[in-house]
Amino acid sequence: MPKTLRLILGDQLNHKHSWFSSPDDSVTYVLMEMRQETDYVLHHIQKVVAFFAAMREFAAWLEERGHRVVYYKLDDAENQQDLTRNLDQLIDQHGFERFEYLLPDEYRLDEQLRKYAGKLSLETAARDTEHFITQRSDLREFFGDKNYLMETFYRDIRKKHGWLMTGSGPEGGKWNYDHQNRKSLPKNVEVVTPRTFRNDVSDIVELLEKEGVKTFGSIDPEKFIWPVNREQSLTVLRFFLDECFANFGDYQDAMHTDHWSMFHSRVSFAMNSKLISPTEVVERAIAYYRENDSVELAAVEGFVRQIIGWREFMRGVYWAKMPDYETENYLNHRRHLPEFYWTGKTKMNCLHHAIDQSLEHAYAHHIQRLMITGNFALLANIDPDPVDDWYLGIYIDAIQWVELPNTRGMSQFADGGLVATKPYISSANYINKMSNYCKGCHYDHKEKTGEKACPFNSLYWNFLMRHEEKFADNGRMNMMYSLLNRKSSEEKEALIRQAESYLRRIDEL
Repeated sequence: MPKTLRLILGDQLNHKHSWFSSPDDSVTYVLMEMRQETDYVLHHIQKVVAFFAAMREFAAWLEERGHRVVYYKLDDAENQQDLTRNLDQLIDQHGFERFEYLLPDEYRLDEQLRKYAGKLSLETAARDTEHFITQRSDLREFFGDKNYLMETFYRDIRKKHGWLMTGSGPEGGKWNYDHQNRKSLPKNVEVVTPRTFRNDVSDIVELLEKEGVKTFGSIDPEKFIWPVNREQSLTVLRFFLDECFANFGDYQDAMHTDHWSMFHSRVSFAMNSKLISPTEVVERAIAYYRENDSVELAAVEGFVRQIIGWREFMRGVYWAKMPDYETENYLNHRRHLPEFYWTGKTKMNCLHHAIDQSLEHAYAHHIQRLMITGNFALLANIDPDPVDDWYLGIYIDAIQWVELPNTRGMSQFADGGLVATKPYISSANYINKMSNYCKGCHYDHKEKTGEKACPFNSLYWNFLMRHEEKFADNGRMNMMYSLLNRKSSEEKEALIRQAESYLRRIDEL
């Protein structure tokens, strides 16, 4: 084999990849910490630290198994802080005759490497990451010119892999138990303390400070709670199965001020960095369900659907619609993102809590993201560009292939309904039902107008009126517009005035 340089990106830490089955002295692997990646968007400090720590652990794992590894730390003198300049330097210095890379999951990196490989005079090859259940083009080819529908794609994957199937039909007779996954947290259900770690990442934090990398959020450098290697990732998964799985199905949409992770698995960073794979997560969950009567079918189906349904579906949408997808703005929303998204300083208790939690842990579960921070941004007509940047930066698991369709599509409806069949919006009533956020809030969740009226209420009705032409014929919104049409013109005008008053002073809410 010719002398080969192989690139591993920070989200390609797949221990099970065929590249790593046995060492080869003709192959050198390179991993790089670069300003190119720390600076393209403002990141939460825990996100940057998690990727750097995981990359260092992975490089050490490769070396322990006899692989040749070049690792550029952020402050290394040789580090050009740019992917292609670093590669050029290594190829020239070491006389590599061949360059190989794993297909990136972000469009910008895919384009950068595709163009770079096309200009090289030496042999090049791109390999699959061997991580996802489906291929990049599967969703586009599956639907063709038809409308994309997650449920259809999800069922096809289950059929192909035989997951939760009885013969040709779904186990239990139903494909989807989503209606059983929407309970609020009762007082008599105990929420376990989440499984975390005490990783010492002081050296990385000091490095970021020394190099002047701008980040936001908080971190305890001596007690970093997230998994940074495969062993820790599997520990988090086992904890979820043993301690949380039985209650996950019922309460996966619930929110509470005392519990930042509820019964969620928190394996998204581990999966998105490829330390563990979706297939092994799904198969371990199904095996646990088979062996433990405490876990109901609705719980395992809901968990499996998040991974093989939404996760694979979102990736398919991303590759089918990029690069145009990241500029979609169907509702023509242009308002600035309120400052409190960066500080958590707002009198709205639901947003205060969800944002504070995100700043503290670089994490919020899907309903906090969709129905609190995302819901408000949509109701307030926020430009999807800064909303995208915020979600991409603040969450430890946020990589553009999964963040963009979830944010711009599902959360902000900026794609005009490609991902979501209706906007995910609600008034304060839903938030009060699914959480304890409304208790002790400055605003009254029952009031629609007045000084103490919850902003979600007037903004909700204002949104429906503002976009009635687009949504009045949407079958899934019939009830909403039926209720709107029952309101008198005076009520509607009062709601509009209330909403406009709040929007004028949005940073003060």
